[in-house]
Amino acid sequence: QVQLVESGGGLVQAGDSLRLSCVVSGLPFSSFAMGWFRQAPGKERDFVAGITGSSGRAYYVDVVKGRFTISRDNAKNTVYLQMNSLKPDDTAVYYCAAGRIAGQIRPDQYDYWGQGTQVTVSS
Repeated sequence: QVQLVESGGGLVQAGDSLRLSCVVSGLPFSSFAMGWFRQAPGKERDFVAGITGSSGRAYYVDVVKGRFTISRDNAKNTVYLQMNSLKPDDTAVYYCAAGRIAGQIRPDQYDYWGQGTQVTVSS
């Protein structure tokens, strides 16, 4: 079956960095677009960054541009989210997702999801 397993979350201070990883199994990874979403308590799940399958073109929500970098290693079936200059507003559960169509930013446009990893940024 399809599995997406995130790791790398934790508690950090404002200004610190974290790198999230998501290992994918059970699907043709290089054929799928990947996305990172986040959900803070009491809020909706929001798009953070996405990357296409073959070309690796990346796109971001404005609030993370210049601070976060999404990348993928198709040989390792893994997608990453490098997060720099973290802010308290970045605190959320971060989810990776796989989708058949590239360029999507809505959660319902993705087909498979991981269980999430908590990122907490203290001020």
